[in-house]
Amino acid sequence: MSTAGTAYEFDAEVWVWDARKTDTWTFVSVPEAQADEILDVVGSRARGFGSVRVEVTIGRTVWRTSLFPDSSAGTYVLPVKKAVRTAEGLLPGTTTHVRVELVDL
Repeated sequence: MSTAGTAYEFDAEVWVWDARKTDTWTFVSVPEAQADEILDVVGSRARGFGSVRVEVTIGRTVWRTSLFPDSSAGTYVLPVKKAVRTAEGLLPGTTTHVRVELVDL
């Protein structure tokens, strides 16, 4: 059964990863209930480090990346690259609407 095309939408706050503040790696966290659903859908088909390939839409910007499991938070995190933050006017602490669609499953 193919689950590519399964999509999730949520609002999330942009945050900076503490370990890499000098590089300003920014992320949003997937709500735990949706992260649990994604884990159920993906199962053993997760990629390296438990990552999940997704197509992301924030505002008018669409790109492909991966969700990464964050065991300390019990959810997945989504990296938000600088080009997206610039195009969509996102700063740390900004809440944004996110759409992620599972791909390559």
